[in-house]
Amino acid sequence: MIDIFKASRSSFFRKRTPVRRSLPIITIGFTLLIVGFVNSNAVGISRCPDTKEIWVGTWSTAQQLVEPHNLPPTPGLSNKTLRQVVCVSIGGSRLRMRFSNEFSSQPVTLQAVQIAVSKGDGTIDPATITNLTFNGAAGVTLAPGGAALSDPFAFALQPRMELAITIYFGQTSPDVTGHPGSRTTSYILPGNQISAVDFSNSVKTDHWYVIDGIDVKAPPTAAAVAVLGNSITDGRGSGTNKQNRWTDVLAQRLLENPATRQIGVLNLGIGGNCVLRECLGPSALDRFERDVLNQSGVRWLIILEGINDIGQTASQAAAERVARDLIDAFEQIIEKAHAAGIRVYGATLLPFGKSFYDTDYREEARQRVNAWIRNSGRFDEVIDFEKALQNPEAPQTILPEAHDGDFLHPSETGHRIMGSAVNLKLFE
Repeated sequence: MIDIFKASRSSFFRKRTPVRRSLPIITIGFTLLIVGFVNSNAVGISRCPDTKEIWVGTWSTAQQLVEPHNLPPTPGLSNKTLRQVVCVSIGGSRLRMRFSNEFSSQPVTLQAVQIAVSKGDGTIDPATITNLTFNGAAGVTLAPGGAALSDPFAFALQPRMELAITIYFGQTSPDVTGHPGSRTTSYILPGNQISAVDFSNSVKTDHWYVIDGIDVKAPPTAAAVAVLGNSITDGRGSGTNKQNRWTDVLAQRLLENPATRQIGVLNLGIGGNCVLRECLGPSALDRFERDVLNQSGVRWLIILEGINDIGQTASQAAAERVARDLIDAFEQIIEKAHAAGIRVYGATLLPFGKSFYDTDYREEARQRVNAWIRNSGRFDEVIDFEKALQNPEAPQTILPEAHDGDFLHPSETGHRIMGSAVNLKLFE
């Protein structure tokens, strides 16, 4: 088994100049969609000399320190087997997978890792079981703050396939790195059940732990779009195990369009996330390099964040200041993305009238930010989600059928409207 105790996540990827953090920290609901290309080097993985193919992300999720109420349920993860399910965007025949211990204070040992085609309710197709290796070893230990990239492996991955990732853990950290907003059920069994076909009688939880991303080898015409956002992008209001977030709708549309069928979609939303300060998860400014620039094959970025920053202001003066700082933050992100060869698309903030964020001064701040997004010319293109979801009878609110009851988050219908509102020519 390989020990990776001294390597931080940045050791696995090309070092970039960190994003400037000259602004105060604030909470936001704005989303970024980014696509670009980054160094594919990782510990134990040599660059493939085949210039005819490149690594492109097909699935990823943003990492954070898991809050106490979202920790793995009893019996926990140490010496247990965890099966998690993800839905990829594009397919391929050669893959590699990333695992993260970015926010944990103690090492985490993955004794064995397998992937297989998910058949639903914790079951897999046993004929597709594939064992992962790390520098040729069956397992790997992730250092505190560290990460690991598997050796490349063969797998017949189909577009929009649901993959089951099964991990048999050794010792784990009491503070866990993961992604609470999975909208997908995970399954825990005691002991080493790495090759068990059926996990239906396991302990269940709707969170992801440790898994970070999946890349596929793809033609040089392939690329990925990264989406930076909060709970709206993370899928609040979509259906558990339905894979119908607005980014899923977009991924399916890209797949069905011949000119865009080789474009991966990477959902990097975090529920409760802010742009300017740490709310739930690191701020968008702080995580931009790790969550966007370090992805494989990103060519575009969509930003949909800022609602939480504005929604948590306590006065008109504070809201005005946050609106200015959000604009400055987006300028910084655009500059960094453009330097990396990434086109940036700004998404307008959704209406929040009648929600718990609704005040006149917050609405003024939202409209100011949206006006800048539409009219500044700083974004390469604008995706007008406000217009797509706006109730024409009450323009400061979301369409009745398009919110999930809180007048803030889209419903399943709202996610479908959002995913359908993105012009696919932006990616041709």
